[in-house]
Amino acid sequence: MKSSFVILFVCLSATFFAQEVRQDTILQKTEAIDLVLRKNFDIEVSRNNLEIADNNQGILNTGYLPTLSTNFGYDFSNQDRFVEIDGRDPFEQNDLESQSYGGSLDLNYTIFDGLGRLYNFKSLKEQYNLSELEVRETIENTLIQMFTVYYEVARLYENVQILEQTMQISNDRVKRSNYQFEFGQSSKLVALNAEVDAANDSIILIDARQNLENTRRDLALLLNTEFEREFKVDTLVDFIPELLILEYIEKAQENNVSVLKIEKNLNISDYEIKMSRAGYFPQIDLFGSYGWNRNISPESPFFPGSIQTTDGISAGVSLSWNLFDGGQTAVRIQNAKVGLKTQEVLKDQIKFQVNRDISNAYNNYKNRLYIFELQEKNVITNQNNFDRSKEQFNIGQITTIEFRQAQINLINAETSKNLAKYDAKIAELQLLQLTGQLLNIEF
Repeated sequence: MKSSFVILFVCLSATFFAQEVRQDTILQKTEAIDLVLRKNFDIEVSRNNLEIADNNQGILNTGYLPTLSTNFGYDFSNQDRFVEIDGRDPFEQNDLESQSYGGSLDLNYTIFDGLGRLYNFKSLKEQYNLSELEVRETIENTLIQMFTVYYEVARLYENVQILEQTMQISNDRVKRSNYQFEFGQSSKLVALNAEVDAANDSIILIDARQNLENTRRDLALLLNTEFEREFKVDTLVDFIPELLILEYIEKAQENNVSVLKIEKNLNISDYEIKMSRAGYFPQIDLFGSYGWNRNISPESPFFPGSIQTTDGISAGVSLSWNLFDGGQTAVRIQNAKVGLKTQEVLKDQIKFQVNRDISNAYNNYKNRLYIFELQEKNVITNQNNFDRSKEQFNIGQITTIEFRQAQINLINAETSKNLAKYDAKIAELQLLQLTGQLLNIEF
């Protein structure tokens, strides 16, 4: 009997432990990144666009391959004929059927087109590279969005923990005040103030838990995943050393996705000019054909009916040169040159903007990091103040109002520290995005 009870106790303990593990599951940052990369809608659409660009840059879309076509035709006629010949009696022929059918296999290949195909092929390669950068940009923006929500979940979770501790302290204060009132050591007003403060703390805790649940659902939506249970997130935050940050900033112009995109657009615009110039050159085509035909003719007054069958091969070379197209080629070249100038202007503009954004982001990051360090010290100060206030409150040296103020100051300091910590991390991630290093770091 005793052994059975022990076995039952072990099983129940294992069950409770398993439930606790499931409820305390932590969604790690690497898992969140994996989910968002695999299931986010915006990233999926951008990858589909990249697949289209990959198809476009293939040999099948360049015009370098020959074209092969076939055609088949059939013709039928049924006619009546009335013939009049000098010196002879006229005569009439009815239902004269004639048939003609045949087919051919035609091969065409452009030998030279003014190098238009070559520069079009290079342009398609650059457009694919541009699409890759657009996918990277979408991934970076989505990761920033995901981490903003992820760290908001972490912040709210830590705030809930702080408020739960506060709630426990307030409940203990209510019990203590009621005991003191029952034994005549304090007035009823002190007990009522403690109950009011506990009620307010309870309302604040309920709202914080609700905000946490809402933000969890926001994160699940962003990850395109339905979680079967509540989950936690990793609240550990590490910051990159400043020397490494400065190294990233020095190489920002080489890695920033906006700068790289405008450079690809510059190359594409340059190829547009060269493709337009192909209109000034002749085009040389090679063609070949195999044909088969059969004609069935009715009899005539002079010849009997006949069936003729022909087949054979033909080949040749053609040269076409549009000596003057009304100035359309010249206009295309001029417009392409203007487009190239526009891209050059945009490149200068983007470089200035990137430098400005990096400077602003770096200063913002340093300020956020400094504020976080100050808030950490502020929490230590307020914690010491609260501990001493609690001791003095327990021996009746300070009032409930003074104790409550110390408690509120500690709550504000801890929640402000949490906010500063995650604000600094988001600022760091934004800086890494601008320097082109967001996808190169380990989370």
